[in-house]
Amino acid sequence: MRAIIHNTTTNFRIHYKETGVVWKLSNVFLQSIPFQYENIVFLCIGTDRSTGDALGPLTGSHLSELKTFPFPVIGTLETPLHALNLEQQIEELQNNNPEAFIVAIDACLGKGTSIGQFLFQHEPLKPGQAVGKTLPLVGDVSIKGVVNVAGFMEHSVLQSTRLHLPYEMSRILSRALQLAYSRYQSKKIYNGNNHTYYQDTGN
Repeated sequence: MRAIIHNTTTNFRIHYKETGVVWKLSNVFLQSIPFQYENIVFLCIGTDRSTGDALGPLTGSHLSELKTFPFPVIGTLETPLHALNLEQQIEELQNNNPEAFIVAIDACLGKGTSIGQFLFQHEPLKPGQAVGKTLPLVGDVSIKGVVNVAGFMEHSVLQSTRLHLPYEMSRILSRALQLAYSRYQSKKIYNGNNHTYYQDTGN
């Protein structure tokens, strides 16, 4: 049975340098990503050929290196998920794993005042917008990182974005996702121990 999430009304935005950003993001992920549902797939969209568009594969690589993060991650620096192979990957997922809950991650462009912000949304991602491509919507929830300014020569803007920003944002994002899952696991163990205690004491 496919996962159902109930907290679907609130989108969340936060700057990657805000105090406590990893903890605050993990709160949102813990409420909105159904970690109890083991069939979760993380799609990290982007390419290492464009510094601004590298947020997705950087995040995917960080997550893939975490031995305690058990979920499939598609899209890394080694095997990026981008405009040329995204449709094929979505089709394969729909055919082979139609019940998967998909978390889509990608870089985006925005207002100057939004650069460095994460945006978590309870809606699919629209990949390819920054470079004028029409690609299928993807994801049950989406996480976007604003890496530069939108509105003019956007492909060139992505190409000329300093790598430092998407790299730092990818580190924050992967840590927050790992923390959210670890907190879920700790809560699960705590609740299980409490249940055992009440059974043993007859309460």
